[in-house]
Amino acid sequence: MQLVVARIGRAHGIKGEVTVEVRTDEPELRLAPGAVLATEPASAGPLTIETGRVHSGRLLLRFEGVRDRTAAEALRNTLLIAEIDPEELPEGEDEYYDHQLIDLDVVTKDGEEVGRITEISHLPTQDLFVVERPDGSEVYVPFVEEIVTEIDLEEQRAVIDPRPGLIDDRAETASAKDPGDQA
Repeated sequence: MQLVVARIGRAHGIKGEVTVEVRTDEPELRLAPGAVLATEPASAGPLTIETGRVHSGRLLLRFEGVRDRTAAEALRNTLLIAEIDPEELPEGEDEYYDHQLIDLDVVTKDGEEVGRITEISHLPTQDLFVVERPDGSEVYVPFVEEIVTEIDLEEQRAVIDPRPGLIDDRAETASAKDPGDQA
């Protein structure tokens, strides 16, 4: 099974290093020197990591055969893909690979059917479940502990405690005025 672990950003310096946007909770395992990664587009790889270091809070990688800024810049926006065993589980107790979450049924804590997870959207601030409703529409559910209260892989479901307005049109609005006040 293939897992996207990073996206190559801009070249850094003149010796072939690139910045990477990490898309794995296990960069020390997936992006270690010696790792051979497939790429998207496939024509850019496979790439073997030669060195890695953190500079100003960003991970910098250098790949075998990439020796100058021009070659590094040519890799910009390339996805790095690791091959993993489908039975492998993340190290953390409350961590999941995308393939484990895709197709889970989503229900509220009261048992109301919401839909099925069709995609995980990885945003800079948080991950979102893209949930297809029974009517074919989509709803976005933030993958945060306060909303996603349980992931049950055996039962193939995710239990959510949605805030008003998240999965329906009944949003609550806060007002400083008492509804009984007249202006």
